[in-house]
Amino acid sequence: MIGVIRHRGPDEFGAWRNDRVFLGHARLQIIDPQGGGQPLACAEGRCHITYNGEIFNYIELTRQLADLGHVFRTQSDTEVVVRAYLEWGPRCVDHFNGQFAFALWDDRKQSLFLARDRFGICPLFVTVQGDTLLFASEIKSLKAYPGAVVELDAAAFAEVLTYWANPAPGTVFKNVYQLPPGHIATTGAAQRHRDNPGGLPACLDAVRYWSPSFLPAESDHRQLTAKERARMAGGLREKLENAVSIRLRADVPVGTYLSGGLDSSVVTALAARHHAGDLRAFGLGFADTDFDERSWQQMMSEHVSADLDTVVVGEADLAEGFGAVPWHAESPLPRSAPTPLLALSRHVHDNNFKVVLTGEGADEVLVGYNLFREVKVRHFWSRQPDSLRRPRLLTRLYPHTEKPPLDFLRRFYGKDLDKLDEPLSSHRPRWRNTSAAGFLCPEALESLAAAGVEQRIEDDLPAEFQSWSPISRAQYLEMTLFMSGYLLSSQGDRMLMANSVEGRFPFLDHELVEFAAGIPTAVKLQSLVEKAALKSAVKDLVPAAILDRPKYPFRAPGNKVFLTPAGEGLVTENLLEDGAGWDLWQRSKVTALVDKWRSDRLASARDDLSFLTVLSGRILQADFGQKFEQRVAVLALQPEQIMWRTD
Repeated sequence: MIGVIRHRGPDEFGAWRNDRVFLGHARLQIIDPQGGGQPLACAEGRCHITYNGEIFNYIELTRQLADLGHVFRTQSDTEVVVRAYLEWGPRCVDHFNGQFAFALWDDRKQSLFLARDRFGICPLFVTVQGDTLLFASEIKSLKAYPGAVVELDAAAFAEVLTYWANPAPGTVFKNVYQLPPGHIATTGAAQRHRDNPGGLPACLDAVRYWSPSFLPAESDHRQLTAKERARMAGGLREKLENAVSIRLRADVPVGTYLSGGLDSSVVTALAARHHAGDLRAFGLGFADTDFDERSWQQMMSEHVSADLDTVVVGEADLAEGFGAVPWHAESPLPRSAPTPLLALSRHVHDNNFKVVLTGEGADEVLVGYNLFREVKVRHFWSRQPDSLRRPRLLTRLYPHTEKPPLDFLRRFYGKDLDKLDEPLSSHRPRWRNTSAAGFLCPEALESLAAAGVEQRIEDDLPAEFQSWSPISRAQYLEMTLFMSGYLLSSQGDRMLMANSVEGRFPFLDHELVEFAAGIPTAVKLQSLVEKAALKSAVKDLVPAAILDRPKYPFRAPGNKVFLTPAGEGLVTENLLEDGAGWDLWQRSKVTALVDKWRSDRLASARDDLSFLTVLSGRILQADFGQKFEQRVAVLALQPEQIMWRTD
């Protein structure tokens, strides 16, 4: 179980056990390399922990806990987690500024305590096999447990093909669940809490300790004076500077990702202030000039005197690399973007860096996506649904692509204008346009319908959800569904840790997020100018050309890269040859999709998404099916590689 996730921490493999519990750990040495080995014991062996992630305010917490009488024997943030638990119990998580997933055994209570960070940056999965509760950072580790039955689930597969991700606590595997972001869970509780998420094993009592929250609608629409705007910009800048500063804490070199967009440029600029001209920024370039942003990366690196290190990927690299992505993502993939990000983290690892800061989260927190602007335009249009002028605003939303015809935009976004107060209305256009579930067998589609996914999402919404403005409601859904379920996983943690690199995300500092949620949407999205509050706060940090550059979402070349020898082989093996798992699909439709691809007729975004999703889904089936035991045999640790811990 440890060996199969050795990519997450190849520096040291540790284990501890008693007659009830086994803890294992694959360590990536970042803080206190010598003293922070895991599993770690505290309080004369009362508590043992295996922990993934970082508590960035561990220095401040160490001082606070020392004042309360705690004596530390290491300089690691791992020990801070345990001593915080000893001092404050399960609500210790309220004191943490960080990204984490951990399992802590309390011998006095004979109880296991599980916790996951507020945004789900670090993964944590559980399953019950017989009378045993299993937990791990990745599902492949659960499947490696002797005798474990971990199989793909048809209905859950259809969920991903429709909604891009499984709403927590679901996964694409039967009886395997994720502890939802912002939750803690304990075994052995006498009674279960009301907000315990449905689906988690009955032996776990889970509690939500944090959730995004926003201003009431009447406050969210309030226009501010210039003085109030300046004060909020200053407050946002202060929070951002602190978020970057504490995320630079490490006993190893820390670099940044630099895409050339506003968010990563801001993070790089602030990080450069803590480096005396020696900051390393890592950029990604594409041989296809339609996707390449190296000129913007160069502009920003020169602006802050950072050392820019770029890796360039071509069609053959993308086609070949795609085959490795589903194994790490552990889910079907609707986009090609994870593949070049996997190549980028490999380049970072090869240059002996273990930590990078990135700009993820800024769009969700500070209103950067077209989706939010679509919501604003649709609500404005709905007040005069017969207007011919108001829908013209939709043509202003796509500066990075060829603009769709106005008639198409009017038909597509004009659907259900009278139902915009429904909780999920902001995301239904995306779900309608990107679903690839039609390639699955009828039984999977029937199971999806019976599962009532949208009703489950609605049932899990906070009580105050409908009191928020339409854009704030869209922000909540984007942060809790797409960001945590797809972006931070398939394009974040999984592609970074696949090459033993830890990503840190200053824009997801919870203090910054809470401050940003108190800024009215009218300030964050001025007219249709995205991230206006952020631009005001950082205008002195980046060149004007980058500050004023329209939002350019990260994209990568799609299905055409597979028209290469490596790509052809991958498509033939997984979409045309006989093999296991075809009962999940309508094979004739898949064959027709391949024929359409070979004749270069996959022109639409929906066609491209369908091709990538089906291909990645079939690769995933093989990786966790007939190829799994072979992978485990290669990755399994030898007994002498494991360091057994004592109290």
